[in-house]
Order: sequence, then C-alpha cells, then structure tokens
Amino acid sequence: MKLTPILSAASLAVALASCSPTDRPAARAADPKVVLYAEFMHEVNSFSPVLTTERDFRALALRFGADVAAAAPEEKTQLAGFLEAVEEVGGGAVKAVPVLQAKSMSGGPVDRAFYEKIKAGILGAVKAQTRVDGVYLSLHGAMGVDGMFDPEGDILADLRALLGPDVPIAVSFDLHANVTRRRVENADILVGYRTNPHRDHFDTGRRTGDLLVRTVLGKIKPVLRVNKLALLKGGGINVDFLPPFRKIFREMKRMEKSGGALSVSLFPVHIWIDEPELGYAAVAITDGDEDRAAALADELSEMAWAVRDVPQPAVATPEEAVEIARKAKLARALGAVIFCDVSDAVSAGTPGESTWILKALMERGAGLVAYLTMRDEEAAVRAWERNVGDEVTLSVGGKIDRLYNRPLEYSGIVSWKGETSFGKTVIVRRDGIHLVISELPMASKSPKEFQALGLSPWKADIVVVKNLFPFRYNYLLYNRKTVNVQTPGLSSTDVFGLKYRNIPRPIYPLDKIEDWRIAP
Repeated sequence: MKLTPILSAASLAVALASCSPTDRPAARAADPKVVLYAEFMHEVNSFSPVLTTERDFRALALRFGADVAAAAPEEKTQLAGFLEAVEEVGGGAVKAVPVLQAKSMSGGPVDRAFYEKIKAGILGAVKAQTRVDGVYLSLHGAMGVDGMFDPEGDILADLRALLGPDVPIAVSFDLHANVTRRRVENADILVGYRTNPHRDHFDTGRRTGDLLVRTVLGKIKPVLRVNKLALLKGGGINVDFLPPFRKIFREMKRMEKSGGALSVSLFPVHIWIDEPELGYAAVAITDGDEDRAAALADELSEMAWAVRDVPQPAVATPEEAVEIARKAKLARALGAVIFCDVSDAVSAGTPGESTWILKALMERGAGLVAYLTMRDEEAAVRAWERNVGDEVTLSVGGKIDRLYNRPLEYSGIVSWKGETSFGKTVIVRRDGIHLVISELPMASKSPKEFQALGLSPWKADIVVVKNLFPFRYNYLLYNRKTVNVQTPGLSSTDVFGLKYRNIPRPIYPLDKIEDWRIAP
C-alpha cells in the first residue's frame, strides 16, 4: 500500500523540523530543552485474518506535524495530557515538537509496509532535529504487525539506537499492553492507564509527561523495574472500580503517595495476542532507588497473582440471551437490555461480522425492538444501491471469519443510509430488528453511534454492543440489564478455546503452576 506524499521521509522531516513548539512564546527559556512526541495506537487480534491498513487509520486519526498539536486539545487524551505537563511542569524550559499521530480501531495485524513508513516517520523526525533532549511515545502496547513480533519493542529499539543511551524515552501504554523485554531495555519510563473501562487517557499522558519533563530537566533519575508474570487470565472482569481489582488499584495509588514510587502500573494483558512474551506485567518506577522499585513490583505482582482464580462473569448463548431479555419486562420498560457480544468484540480486534445473535433474534425475537451492527462491505454496497423504503435480501456476515462464523440470509426494508466514518452505512429493518450494515467495523461503544443514525436507545428493547468495557459506563443512562453473550468467535474470553501457537508455556490458567515468576 502506498501512502500520500506527506509520508515520504524527506518531506516529513522538513515539515517536522519547522514545527512550532506548543509552549507560550513569552514563557520560553533562552535555550529550552527539546522533546519530540508521537502517537501510534493499534490493538491487535492475532487470530483475525483481516489486515489493518492505512484506510483504517484514516478512519480514526492520521495526522502529521502541526496538525497533531492542533487536534490534541479537542481530543483531550494522552497527547493533550502530555502537552499540559510540558507547559505546567516545564515552565517554559521545555519545548514540545509534534511528529505524527496514527490511530486505528482494533483489528488484525497492521500492514507491514504501512507500519514501516510510520516508524520511518518517527525516526526521520528525530534525525531532522538538531537537538533532542527527550521523546514521548503514546503507544497502545498490544499492537500487531504482519510478519513480526513485538512491533512496539522494534520501534523503541531503533529509537534507542538512534538517540544513544542518555536521551530519556517515555512511553504511555493502554492497561492491556504486553510489556516485553525489548521495551524495558529501551525505555526509561513506562506508564499505564489506571482505569478499565478506560477513562484516564488524559491523566496517563500527563503523568508520563510529568516524569519525562522532570527527567529532562535533571530533577529526577527514574529507575524502572518490570516483572513479567506467567499469568494470562485472572481477576474476574478486571474492572478498576469493582472487586478484586479495586483493592489493587487503590493500593497502587498508595504506593505513589506514600510508598516512594514515582509511578506504578499493572498490565493485565490483552489475551488475543499470540506472541512469545505474552503475560501480565507489573511496573514500578522510583527516583534512583532500585531496591524500592524491585520491592514495589514484587508486591504488585503478588496482589495480581492472589486473585487469579476469581471467576469471569457468567455468559449466555444467543438463544438464552433473547429469552432473558423477553422476561426482563421492567428493564425493557425503563430502558434497554444490553447484549455484550463477547466473542465478536470489535474493540478486541474482531471483524465485527458475527451472525449468531442476529440469527437468534430472527428466530426468537418476535415483538422485540433490537439494534445491532454488522461489518459487511459487500452487503453495505448492495443495500446502498437501493432507495430508502426498498426491500432488499442480503447475505450478511461470515465472509471474513469462516472458522467460527456463517453467512446468513437477511431480508428487510432499507430505512436509512449515509456516509459515516465506517464507510457506506445502511440500516435494514426487519420487523423490530434494526440491522446497521457498514463497510468498516463498528464497536458501538457509545449510544452516540446509534443516535447519529436516528436510532434512540430509549426505543430499543435490546442493544447489541461489540466491546467488552466502554459500554459499561457509556450506556449507564439506558442500560437496565447486561447480558454477556458468548458464541464461537475470535474474541472469546475462554483462553482454552483460543488457538495459540507462540505464547510462552507454562502459563496460568492453561497450565497448573504455583508461582507467578517465570523460570529463567
């Protein structure tokens, strides 16, 4: 795949070299420190057969140079938090230079050529600067790239080789990052989200920026200690404000307030990565105290290991879920029943084309109003060719994932169509079923995605979401009952059913082991 000319190494380097700093000019020091920053975010599902391409990144965010800085305040996520730290902690003594921002929805491995050009853009920006005192990278930590392992470790290794040993590199990660040896060897600062569902993106960027700025200015000397755990799955639903993780995350805050830690992070890893270093990680950073960092990382590891047997939430089949919703009359009268499509969670990198819940609704959902999404480019284009009000018969789903999924014949009336960030998008209504068919996958993380199509959650009995966590707070206004629906699929939470080939063994719970420590 070819990128637009702005991605060429020469033009990108020239553009970045002339970028304006984000500080206020009046507050700058005569000779400020220079810190470069970039964001490259992707979460892989190694079992998905669909490559993530430039088109997927353009659908969410693909920006360069000054455009990155301009968009950050509006997004209010990691980069905005980092820039606030530069301004407030740096006090005009640090200048932040934007490089690029590339973000996509979770999916299959990233196209290798696209990955290499984004990496080249980051490295090229570093080379183009006459002075670099530090680098901040906002990464997901669970990226996958076609034909390689640990792409984020690859970026950090090449960046370290270019910068040398003395220029600090700070990285922020998603809570579900898979922390590897190469990342630990090449980064000075690793900071993770503290919430799940994730809602502290800005704060994570700010905390990372705070540590990097103070390091660049010589105020602290961060010491990083990371433990890898032989742990793949555990701790129930892993929500930060519910047991058992609530206690762990509270203890992490105490470690920072009174335990001598600059930062403490726990990474209960994304389980749909098939890589050789897969597993939980516990991270502690102190100001020059190696022994304290080691003790804190060990303490955090023990807490995570202690709750490994807490069971996962109960699940239902699609047929059981429809009957649960039918019987939940009060819940439906006061709002909606939310079906979490556990096994086709787009936010966990699946194609988003499962037909199992749709089939159950067609067979058992008479009289119920349901909203659900379907990624199917061919069906979306065919339905797009019809007028609103026309009847159409389509073969939907089952075109990408042929291992767990099956196509389904679906007939209905075209009730809405339009161009969205998901490509051509069409609603095909069949009695109470409102099937949203789009060219790109929709995670339906927020009711806004349905509202933008004219569908009010108040009018639905059932809303099907294809994400595991964000809906739990985004749908609070409407959600009166949650049903976790498990089917054959690429994001099944049953690790015994996932087709791993490369992960380390032994690892809990696939193997019976008594200690989190990985044998040397």
